[in-house]
Amino acid sequence: MYLRETRRSNKDGSVVRYLQLAHNERHPDTGVSTAKVIHNFGRAELVDRAALGRLVSSISRFLDPADAVAAARGAEVEVLDSRRLGGAWTLDALWERLGIGAALRRAAAGRRLEADTVERVVFAMVAQRALEPGSKLACCRWVAEDVAIPGLPALGDDQAYRGMDFLLDALTEIAAEIFASVAHLLNLDLDIVFVDTTSTYWEIDGADELADLADDVVEDDTSRPDESGARTWGHSKDHRPDLPQVIIAMAVTRDGIPVRCWTFPGNTGDQPIIRRIKHDLGGWGLRRLVWVADRGFASATNRAYLTRGGGHYIHAEKLRHTNAEAAQALARPGRYKTVAGNLRVKEVTVGGDGARAQRFVVCHNPDAAKRDTEVRERLVAHLSELIDGSDAWSARRRDELVGSLKAKPGCAATCAAPTAGCCASTSAPSSARRTWTASG
Repeated sequence: MYLRETRRSNKDGSVVRYLQLAHNERHPDTGVSTAKVIHNFGRAELVDRAALGRLVSSISRFLDPADAVAAARGAEVEVLDSRRLGGAWTLDALWERLGIGAALRRAAAGRRLEADTVERVVFAMVAQRALEPGSKLACCRWVAEDVAIPGLPALGDDQAYRGMDFLLDALTEIAAEIFASVAHLLNLDLDIVFVDTTSTYWEIDGADELADLADDVVEDDTSRPDESGARTWGHSKDHRPDLPQVIIAMAVTRDGIPVRCWTFPGNTGDQPIIRRIKHDLGGWGLRRLVWVADRGFASATNRAYLTRGGGHYIHAEKLRHTNAEAAQALARPGRYKTVAGNLRVKEVTVGGDGARAQRFVVCHNPDAAKRDTEVRERLVAHLSELIDGSDAWSARRRDELVGSLKAKPGCAATCAAPTAGCCASTSAPSSARRTWTASG
């Protein structure tokens, strides 16, 4: 099948050209190959060229890229290699626009390394993590076979590992310079920086053997734990104590723009984490550092350390079994201020005036409160039905009822003296109200 052109001469000497889609067929009797017209496109100068382009594009969808190029250019063109470019090219433009490439080259030049090569190696690994995540060896194959990285025709595994060594060695210097560049470029709001931690586990059989080589953080705030061998046993927030984990900390602006992240061994205590982060961000020119944490993370010692030098913190308080100050804040009367359709807040200061005063923010969700009330009413009605007539039951039967109630979410049943029957108490979900403690 092919596109052919036919011509017709007029009496005045002008020539009219026509385009036709045709293919050759052999005559059943003579065996001579003759052209059979499948479609007439009309006069060549009036043909819709865009429609022809769409036809070629639709046909090319069923061909390999190399075959499509060869078919379009002619048999004399030989495709030796083809690489994807779009994703890597876009990331490379952002890379330079944010000043990351320049920061890497300056750090490498200060260590007497080939700055351009090191920067390209690190960019290739970052681009691979963003576009097609894989190992370092997979990254080497990706650069050699699949993608076009400007300035890096190939990548060896030794180059990848040396690039990672350089990045870990110069991470503090690079991170500070990139942050300064991005903060200026994007005009980031740095009045408040939030910090929080989490943990993640690894599906491996055992902990890293190098975990015991990590240096402890001491009181001078200058020692740093070793980055290697961080996967070890610790308190798992994911409820997977059977797997080794690491602790991840991140600092972000109030708009959620990342400032810096840290990785700690899975058994690192909260005090070394706080000291390390405050030390690392101390020279970055941040106006205020606000530590955001849950109640279990913010002990009295940690809160005292966070307020050094005008520091601030926000952490959650438990509604039940809380400390005396939080209980006092919950009992303090006051009007709520509506800040959203489903959120009311009030501020309560306890502990007197001055540095020892603590400011609590009590949050109330009317929608959740209504839902909790309905749930509690249903639970009370259900429990009343279950224990109806239990005074006449045997002790064994009442014990069986208590055991069954303990296994049901939202129900907590206890049994009093045998002659008093079964007394059930309920605990409704506590999402209607939250208490936050803030410093400053």
